[in-house]
Amino acid sequence: MTQTNLPDFPDRDRRMMRHSLDLARRGLGKTAPNPLVGCVIVDEDEIVGEGFHPGAGQPHAEVFALREAGERARGATVYVNLEPCNHYGRTPPCTEALIEAGVAKVVAGMVDPNPLVAGRGIERLRGAGIEVVAGVEEEDCRQLNEAFIHRILHREPFGILKYAMTLDGKIATDTGHSAWVTGPDARREVHRLRVACDAVVVGGNTVRRDNPHLTTHGQGEPNPLRAVMSRTLDLPWEARLWDTSEAPTVVFAEAGRRPDFRAHLEKQGVEVVEFSPLTPAQVMAYFYERQFLSVLWECGGRLAAEAIARGAVHKIWAFIAPKIIGGRTAPSPVGDLGLTRMTEALALERVTLRSLGPDYLIEGYLGDRGGSNIDLEMP
Repeated sequence: MTQTNLPDFPDRDRRMMRHSLDLARRGLGKTAPNPLVGCVIVDEDEIVGEGFHPGAGQPHAEVFALREAGERARGATVYVNLEPCNHYGRTPPCTEALIEAGVAKVVAGMVDPNPLVAGRGIERLRGAGIEVVAGVEEEDCRQLNEAFIHRILHREPFGILKYAMTLDGKIATDTGHSAWVTGPDARREVHRLRVACDAVVVGGNTVRRDNPHLTTHGQGEPNPLRAVMSRTLDLPWEARLWDTSEAPTVVFAEAGRRPDFRAHLEKQGVEVVEFSPLTPAQVMAYFYERQFLSVLWECGGRLAAEAIARGAVHKIWAFIAPKIIGGRTAPSPVGDLGLTRMTEALALERVTLRSLGPDYLIEGYLGDRGGSNIDLEMP
């Protein structure tokens, strides 16, 4: 289908904005609660400065790019995937740095959804006589910072449910064996996804059956916070997740469960957090207070269903392997949601499909979920 009414931006603007997005991705998994931002400064068709935001409390991308450009920033064009900030936070406003440097033009990928910015940066620059263009490669800019946008607008982290299943909808055999549903290309994509997420969540069954690492497996740094949800703390005394030298781990449980086991975990450096009741919503609120942007749910069917029902999942990553396993009791990726009619099915929006070796990845977003009130038991 041919798209119409798209802004006709110059090719150089699009190319430089894509370069700023590439720079911004260098901060994946490190910037929470800040967005991913890259900046390119161009003088007479030559890149004279570039930078990206490496993490909260550190200089913004524009500052690094201006430092590299030096005097050549005067009269230059600045490309940045997100509107420059115009408020004092942990660092001074980037608008003032750009004005002081004497840049002639700023090209922004998108307006910042943060109410502290929300167009004020653009207004400040224009008020200082700087030409400003906004909306170049906007869709890609919004995609890169979808977790930041969601957190700002909804005051909660962005939740992604990832699972891998066979062509007949199974995530394991009747016996529970699940290694491996998909091939190495798909698994590497999951490891790269973990780089971009601040936490990865599993349930007790996953720990007992799979004994996972839940790390990036060398696909990038840092490793996410590994989280286990278990109301009863019925977990193995030894597990890879308890080795906190590899990556930090937090276990969520209901109050008063297995104090001896809790002491065992804490002795190994595992953080134990108690909630009554323990729900995905409580866990997401905890992550929000820790200023996380994105949370990856890699759990089994029962916890996945509860996370969806409680509104903790906003996007689906479904890996599909061209295999058939069969089995009357073989588990599926999502448990009982209490839906009885096909018309009640949760339809994904903005769906994309891509191949990864022999496997396929379907990505999509959950729309209005209608406020389900499902109460699922979690081991």
